[in-house]
Amino acid sequence: MARSLVIVESPAKASTLGKFLGKDFKVAACFGHVRDLDRKGIAVDRAKNYEPNYRIVPGKEKVVAELAQLARKSERIFLAADPDREGEAICWHLHELLKKEAPKAVFHRAEFHEITKTAVTRAIENPGKVSKDRVGAQQARRIIDRLVGYEVSELLWNKVWRGLSAGRVQTVALRIIVERETEREAFVPVPYFSVPVTLAKDGTAFPARVVVWRGEKLQFDGTDPRLATREAAEEVKGHVEASDLRVVSVEARERRQNPAPPFTTSKLQQAAARSIGFSVRKTMTLAQRLYEGKAVGEPGTVGLITYMRTDSTRVADEALVAVREHIRSTYGETAVLAEPRRFKQKKDVQDAHEAIRPTTLELPPETVAGYVEPDELKLYRLIWNRFVASQMSPAVSEVTTVEIEARRQASPDLGSRYPHFGQPQ
Repeated sequence: MARSLVIVESPAKASTLGKFLGKDFKVAACFGHVRDLDRKGIAVDRAKNYEPNYRIVPGKEKVVAELAQLARKSERIFLAADPDREGEAICWHLHELLKKEAPKAVFHRAEFHEITKTAVTRAIENPGKVSKDRVGAQQARRIIDRLVGYEVSELLWNKVWRGLSAGRVQTVALRIIVERETEREAFVPVPYFSVPVTLAKDGTAFPARVVVWRGEKLQFDGTDPRLATREAAEEVKGHVEASDLRVVSVEARERRQNPAPPFTTSKLQQAAARSIGFSVRKTMTLAQRLYEGKAVGEPGTVGLITYMRTDSTRVADEALVAVREHIRSTYGETAVLAEPRRFKQKKDVQDAHEAIRPTTLELPPETVAGYVEPDELKLYRLIWNRFVASQMSPAVSEVTTVEIEARRQASPDLGSRYPHFGQPQ
């Protein structure tokens, strides 16, 4: 096989791919973007259909020169940046720069969503072309950044602080903040009161709440029944304290709760912040390391998770087969659904990538614990548990609702004015 050049974004990924592909391939890193809009001026020609003016990113001249030297020695060049808009743009810029240095070389786009030997080999054996649509989308974003940013930044520098930046994201975020602040200032707080009750049976205490008073259901905000005034709450409280309690009904029902889908990028960031206290930046940095590959003993260096920038909950069929077998062997036949669970996608989901999941079920968290950093392990375990749980049978629990009547002995004529409270969980 003729010597081939594979270009990826990071040196860590280059090292991993080099071990997968063997001596017939040279794997090099471009360290992210190599070309961008000129930093001088707006760099967008409005008179020529918004044509961008690109320049090599300052400081990347040496990297581009080294890649050009490698390209001249290669017959095939595989552009293998990340499988997103930014990665597609990087591939396009590399092609535009290197085709002048290696006019006889054949360029390919190699795209893989997990860094495993199987996925990388498949991508090299079945390469595609750079997507003009993705490149156009990235270009549009950069051009809008520049058009909006230059005009708004000048305002910020004059009115707030010199050096502040603005663009398509900051300007929209600023508008949202202003609108929400306007709503907050216009909000008129309305006080409300509730009457929580603690009951006990055979030494076991449980919470209850007043939900009906004077024959009418109280307003309910999803957490507590509401009474409009303190006087009404005190009246209800006094009535309950002076009453005898009698169980009116007991209802037990089965509740089935389906598991959440595997992680998308935003859901991973939220779960990591909530459960293990990671910032968004830290979560994505750790996820990048897990994606690019870790040395895990006998299997060698392997990517532990699929690509971490996605808004899809779709899972590959082979991964569904593997996780169902893992559940069956670990938790028993009753934990496995008759058919794989497939989650509905939102209308605006692009579905370019799978959900975030482990690349293999043969490397559970306890197996890789000695090969990854503690924070990497926490995030990997979070991703692992979410993915495995997503294909398990629903959780089944029994919910008992008890309706209790509070009746004053001294007022037999109260009739329908007795309050009811109940629904202990």
